[in-house]
Amino acid sequence: MLLKLVPDQTKIGFIKLRFAALILSAALVVGSIAALFTLGLNFGVDFKGGVTIEVSDDEPIDIAAVRTTVSDLGLGSVDVQEIQDFAGADEAVLIKISQQEVEDPQADQDANEIAQQEANEQVQAALRTLLGDGIDFRKIEVVGPTVSGELIQKGALAVALAIAMMLIYIWLRFEWQFSLGAIVALVHDVIITLGMFSVTRLEFNLPIIAAILTIVGYSMNDTVVVYDRVRENLRKFKQKPLADLLDLSINDTLSRTVMTSLTTMLALAVLVIFGGEVLRGFTLAMIWGIVIGTYSSVFVASPFLLTSNVKRDWSKVSAQTA
Repeated sequence: MLLKLVPDQTKIGFIKLRFAALILSAALVVGSIAALFTLGLNFGVDFKGGVTIEVSDDEPIDIAAVRTTVSDLGLGSVDVQEIQDFAGADEAVLIKISQQEVEDPQADQDANEIAQQEANEQVQAALRTLLGDGIDFRKIEVVGPTVSGELIQKGALAVALAIAMMLIYIWLRFEWQFSLGAIVALVHDVIITLGMFSVTRLEFNLPIIAAILTIVGYSMNDTVVVYDRVRENLRKFKQKPLADLLDLSINDTLSRTVMTSLTTMLALAVLVIFGGEVLRGFTLAMIWGIVIGTYSSVFVASPFLLTSNVKRDWSKVSAQTA
């Protein structure tokens, strides 16, 4: 017997809920923007510079002792986290040191880079003294202020270019009304995702940029599936009220949307449990993005077509592509 989470030929009135969804989306977007301006993002070492060291040992590691030892070095803000390593039996910790301040305000780039390297060496030496020479440094990242600034710019540029390319793709495949609806949904998803990171204070680093780009692709894929069915139904039902046609199109694709989202969430749930601290931010961003992307495809991108005077006669387009 086949598993059916969503029955065939559902008749849910999604479009009737568009005003409630509009209020919810507006509140989330405004709240996210307010949070970004007041709280900002909790940038990780990738974006604000500093040192990240991941160390493991075959003996139990005293997290409190590690935290005290590294803090006593006087290197500024220190974050020590235990890593749940399900792949092996080793104990592991992740240590993050904030960017080192150089006393001379006129110091050049080389001086800043040297300060970061010296902090890295001090931490490694202190850990060897505390834990012994048998420890394994599994990951060492040293990011200077210049590199971190470039990463912020490139990360923002990558997201902006992804959205722009999606705009062009939908415009060429459908019509400008569909393109604008898809981009409104994408911007909606990105802003609310950034707001979630601002409010929860989860670390915002390079893997999160990768997660946002993946969310953009996932949300667009979901929207294209619905839009493709909308275009198909526009050819079939030329006199059907647009609101009813949109409801029909969303219900036609509902089973596929729910099953795709749930199977993806199952894989991500495994990463949340077994992926450890390093992947947790990325995984939570993906889960949030799937939820908000599915929501926006139904309640943002589709209702947008009601207000954009979408073309009803696709017969000429159909004849040209035949």
